[in-house]
Amino acid sequence: MTRTTLDRELQALQDELVLLGSVVSRALTESADILWRRDLAAAHRLMEADSAIDARQYALESDVLVLIARQQPMATDLRTLAAILEIASDLERIADYAKGIAKITCLMENETDVPDVPQIPAMADLAQDMLRRALEAFLRHDVETARAIPLEDDQVDALFNEANQMLTEMTIRNPAKMELANFLTWAAHNLERSADRVTNICERAVFTVTGDMQELDSD
Repeated sequence: MTRTTLDRELQALQDELVLLGSVVSRALTESADILWRRDLAAAHRLMEADSAIDARQYALESDVLVLIARQQPMATDLRTLAAILEIASDLERIADYAKGIAKITCLMENETDVPDVPQIPAMADLAQDMLRRALEAFLRHDVETARAIPLEDDQVDALFNEANQMLTEMTIRNPAKMELANFLTWAAHNLERSADRVTNICERAVFTVTGDMQELDSD
């Protein structure tokens, strides 16, 4: 295979990764909106769409492994392919978190007097924005941005702590609301974990360029 052909195949795989990331990003923000609107029909659609995301991930992984086996790439090319495999897995897990929030919406079907938890949509917006920029950093080999994004995870953690505190206080005032509080805390936790997965993507972006695999902590 010529260098031009290899570059073309690598670009095609990265394009597929971007498409997967776009679908997952949309699912993440939609899940929080669906929860806020208590839209059961949309929740079921989002859960059903998860199988298509899984299929995209499996197809992408298969294509990467075929290229590795056929061409035995070296150095940066091999690191790029390894990163695509890991990032695809992280994207699939983020999609699972979105699916989990949709499930929570269904579990809350009979709940009444559901409190507004503004931290949840705020967490979704932050996680989605971090995800978008992390994928861009990977594609552009932008190490500086990839190292900076995990610092923003502190904001997501702070929102989660605020939501948890608010829901705990609600339960103390009214123990009958404990199950509802657990549902909403679970949703917030899924968004917090989504942001953690974005940190993994940033680590892979750095690894692709530098060859160094290191944890990028928020603090």
